[in-house]
Amino acid sequence: MSGPARRTVITSAALVAAAAPLSWAASPRSASAASGSAAGSAELHWLEGSTPRAHTGVTWGVPWARGTYRPDQTFALTAADGTPVPVQSWVTGSWPDGSVKWTAHAIAADAPASATYQLGSGTPAAAHHKLTVTTKNGRTTVSTGAVTTVFGAKGSSVVVSSVRRGDTETARDGRLVALRQASADDEGRSAGAWQEFTGRVEKTVVEQDGPVRAVVRVEGRHHGTGRGGRAPWLPFTLRFVFTAGADSFRLVHTFVWDGVQEPGQEKGDFLRGLGVRFTVPLGDEPYDRHIRLADSEGGLFSEAVQGVTGLRRDPGEAVRAAQIAGEKLPDPATWDTRVAGRLAHLPAWGDYTLTQPTADGYTIRKRTKPGHGWIQAAAGRRAGGFGYVGGASGGLSFGLRDFWQRHPTRLDIRGAASDAAEATLWLYSPDAAPLDLRFYHDGLGQDTYEQQAEGLEITYEDYEKGFGSPYGIARTSELFFWAHGSTPDAAALAAQAAATATPPLLTATPQRLHQARVFGDWAPVDRSNAARTAIEDRLDNLFAYYRDQREDRRWYGFLDYGDVQHTYDNDRHVWRYDIGGYAWDNSELGTDLWLWYHFLRSGKAEVFRFAEAMTRHTGEVDVYHLGTWAGLGTRHGVQHYADSAKQVRISTAANRRFYYFLTGDERTGDLLSELADVEETFTVLDPQRKVRSDGYEPGDRHALSVGFGTDWGGISAAWLTEWERQGPKAAKSRTKLLNSLRTIAAQPNGFFTGAGLLDADTGKFAVTTDTTVSVSHLSAVFGLVETNSELVTLLGAQEPEFARAWLDYAQYYNATTAEKTRLTGSTWKSALPAAHSRLTAYAAHAKDDPTLAKRAWNEFFTGTDTYFPSNDWKRVTIKAPAVLRTTEEIPWISTNSSAQWALAAIQNLALIGTSIPS
Repeated sequence: MSGPARRTVITSAALVAAAAPLSWAASPRSASAASGSAAGSAELHWLEGSTPRAHTGVTWGVPWARGTYRPDQTFALTAADGTPVPVQSWVTGSWPDGSVKWTAHAIAADAPASATYQLGSGTPAAAHHKLTVTTKNGRTTVSTGAVTTVFGAKGSSVVVSSVRRGDTETARDGRLVALRQASADDEGRSAGAWQEFTGRVEKTVVEQDGPVRAVVRVEGRHHGTGRGGRAPWLPFTLRFVFTAGADSFRLVHTFVWDGVQEPGQEKGDFLRGLGVRFTVPLGDEPYDRHIRLADSEGGLFSEAVQGVTGLRRDPGEAVRAAQIAGEKLPDPATWDTRVAGRLAHLPAWGDYTLTQPTADGYTIRKRTKPGHGWIQAAAGRRAGGFGYVGGASGGLSFGLRDFWQRHPTRLDIRGAASDAAEATLWLYSPDAAPLDLRFYHDGLGQDTYEQQAEGLEITYEDYEKGFGSPYGIARTSELFFWAHGSTPDAAALAAQAAATATPPLLTATPQRLHQARVFGDWAPVDRSNAARTAIEDRLDNLFAYYRDQREDRRWYGFLDYGDVQHTYDNDRHVWRYDIGGYAWDNSELGTDLWLWYHFLRSGKAEVFRFAEAMTRHTGEVDVYHLGTWAGLGTRHGVQHYADSAKQVRISTAANRRFYYFLTGDERTGDLLSELADVEETFTVLDPQRKVRSDGYEPGDRHALSVGFGTDWGGISAAWLTEWERQGPKAAKSRTKLLNSLRTIAAQPNGFFTGAGLLDADTGKFAVTTDTTVSVSHLSAVFGLVETNSELVTLLGAQEPEFARAWLDYAQYYNATTAEKTRLTGSTWKSALPAAHSRLTAYAAHAKDDPTLAKRAWNEFFTGTDTYFPSNDWKRVTIKAPAVLRTTEEIPWISTNSSAQWALAAIQNLALIGTSIPS
């Protein structure tokens, strides 16, 4: 059927209805009024529910309904008792009319504590302390009013020259350290000497300079400390975040892997250790110096460098009590002389190491000094990743988030008996075997595309020689530091350890987030009837199952933490961790989207933290940030980078936008910026190269073969986000986005055309005269549904042809053969009918059509890919010795289906919840 004839299927009235659920967007001012006075304000609460005892400053995001505020709006924050709270605010997202869509806000570490806060228009209270950022002679200095931090100049191997609290230097020589070995034997052990590297500053940029929050970004690479050896490697980006009045700062550490490890070769770049190190000056007597190391359950390992408790002779109760409390001891002249006169005979324990090699155990060892034996001091299951070294006149506490989750990790304190200690937070522990990123098999004879297709048939792995490379993947870690004037008490240190493990965050309620009409089709949890409640229970149960599976299956590790696995092996009672494309999930079919929407509608902290860890993983480890494939992600596999399918459907901005807008996180902003022109990747790599029969070759940037589903879905999400964020490519992204959606709508069969030739400069697709229909069941399940919903929300009235084309796809994907043929002149198999029921629901809502709503619920409940209500959700217990350890399983669950079923449930409830059958 021709284009014009096809369009007559949708009436003009239906087209208006297509934009109806989003019609508030056309009248920004009336939207504000209709939402009530609350539209211009937001009540905020702590994500975890309770007021935190400590933090280094908090940054969060808030959405606003279209037309509520202009970009020059100022914001005021008040505590629950009405106390004004100093706040810094900035715009992170805009509506098409230029009004504010998202703002980010920051409060300082010393902000008035309150269970809730109220944010709205007004003049912000002045910060209690003056936060200043200056740059002179190439050195940047940040003063919070409590602590002054001086950064190293360009070319320096010292990133932070000093951290001073008043006139006292608390820490100095903050630097990055890395250990490399040039080869590893077949068992992964060391097969050569280590070479030490240190980070060298190449660029320092002040991103924010107050009045409440300051951010300093430092970029560079790791350089060898000796002659010869490897050239500089491991590029890094560091962000130091300070707040007014704080004696602390947060460090966001990102490195990109640019090492070389060839499969089958023992020689290469093997990372043996990666860390952050500070020197801590010590002037107190050894008995007035203290070591603290935290357990994840809140306990502290607490010792003095030179202990005076437990001795054969008692120095006195007051002396012992002071040392246990971390206080300055009385003058030794007041002690029992049998102790005071023999202090030289007491050992001073200068070195401490806490090692977490797995998620299930850590040890603490100590020794007096190098050349002498280590003594086992303590052990536990999961460490808190937090420590302190210092004395009565000051010290440094430090923490690494996700410490046991990202094992192998380590904390070192060295030289605490000397005039200066070194504290090292090892993101990758030197105790572990070197990081071995070589591809896991030898190709298995898959030398041609035909052979690789055969491999895909048996293991579901899309292998291609040379494509299982880790070159360009990244990892981001969060570290926290506090400068102290004396050794803090146990409660204060425990609070800092808790803030390290779970950094406090402010957020609005699901109802308030939904009121702003952001992120497309979702609604807060509604248990108003039995049918809704049944689905809500299943959604909760599904998340709880993956939460528990992460713990049960130990989905932890330096690169792995944050991901889940793809498919279950019912015979071995394990996930298929070692079978081709069935292992790690890598965002396949919208897992990230499911978790973020589950959080938006429920507001549950555990869901946010699960989704946060996934975003940190999937946006870094599963995506390339350097090299030929920069901007592309890797399809699911045994290793996160192993599969040869490098596609925008994995790197898609659709998965990252939530975390960025909800937190204002700059690193996630970097990831979104990297994707602003992701269409450029199609000039070097064709996603369809193995199955082409039309002779197409990538290279002509004005005629790139791009699918309208997974390909354009990722591209359009990137353009939309760059436009919203008003990034440096915003104007060009807007133009390309509008051109692309207009030329998709102009195709003879709209989205059912399947693909087109994209001009990377203009965003226009060549409009074909070919009426052939091409439909894939994957097209809409990698964020296209969610992105297009937002696009119609934003542009429906302005771009009616696009709104019509998307409505066609939504209504007819799951339609009958006769209906499909009438629309397009052809038909197709509607795979994943339950997942696509949310498309039918979209059409039902847009057209206010009860028949379509009934059809959507029928597809959801009876589709071959449905999870409910027919499935048995009870967990089955499998006992040892049939398995490694007694475990629980729901054997029919697979992550593809979990994500899509959950998204369908969420969107159906939002769009046609009033029509749900009992």
